[in-house]
Order: sequence, then structure tokens, then C-alpha cells
Amino acid sequence: MNHSGGPNGPDARLVTAVDTAAAALLSVWDAAREQTTGRLSTSQLRALMVVEQFDGLNLRGLAGELNMLLSSASRLCDRLVAAGLVEREPGRADRREISLHLTTVGQRLLDEVRADRRARLAVTLAEMSPAGRQALLRGLVEFDRAFRAEVEETERSA
Repeated sequence: MNHSGGPNGPDARLVTAVDTAAAALLSVWDAAREQTTGRLSTSQLRALMVVEQFDGLNLRGLAGELNMLLSSASRLCDRLVAAGLVEREPGRADRREISLHLTTVGQRLLDEVRADRRARLAVTLAEMSPAGRQALLRGLVEFDRAFRAEVEETERSA
């Protein structure tokens, strides 16, 4: 991994420009979350997305994915269960362990957030040139690949 701003690395202006653009993208995401799920915090929404991605994971797995203490993840999960968005079930392999699953209401909420987010993104993307949209897509796909490779490398080192 190239972590420097050397000959092949990004210079400070590029990093600043990407940071600014990412803030705009996050604003779109936050607006969609607020519109659809005004009662949910960002961490609650992230937890729902993790439970969706890793259906049946346990509380320790949720805490790990969210990079939080087990006690914090437990309280977060309690709030999601109370809201009817997540359900706890005894684990299939170990009945003493609890597995987490989205409820129908939780899945519908995530679907609504994604639909709102995509509609908001479409408005902004429509203002860009076709070449700009394609360049953005190529860059984001490469960014995603690089980010995932960095995460995997970090996990292997840990």
C-alpha cells in the first residue's frame, strides 16, 4: 500500500478536494436518513445495515463490525429491538448465543433510505456531464477496491 504523498501518491490538494466532495456525498446520505428515518441515529442505521449484511450475526459480531464496545452494541441493539427493527433469536448452532435479524419493518426502512438516497443522487448526477459521471463511477469503483484492500490488510495485521 502506498501511504505517502510521494511520486505515486496523492498530493494534499487532491486529498482536500476528495474530502470536500465526500462531504457533499455524505450530506446527500444524511438528508436521506433524516427524511426517511428521522428517529434513527447514524449508528443505529449503520447497525441495521450490518445486520442486513451479516444476517444472523451475534452481538459480539455486531460490536466488531461497528468497532464499538460490546456493552454499547448491546444498548444499541436493545433500542433497535424496542423499535421493532431487529429481532433476537437463539442461535442455530449454539442455543445460548443470540442471533440478530432484521424484521420486515427494518428491511422496509432500509429499502426506503436507499430509494431516497438514490433519488437524491440522481438529481445531482443529472447535473453532471456523461463523461463526468463515467469518470466518477470509475474513480469510485477504484476507491472502493483500494479501501477494501486496505481494510483486509489491516485485519490481517491485527
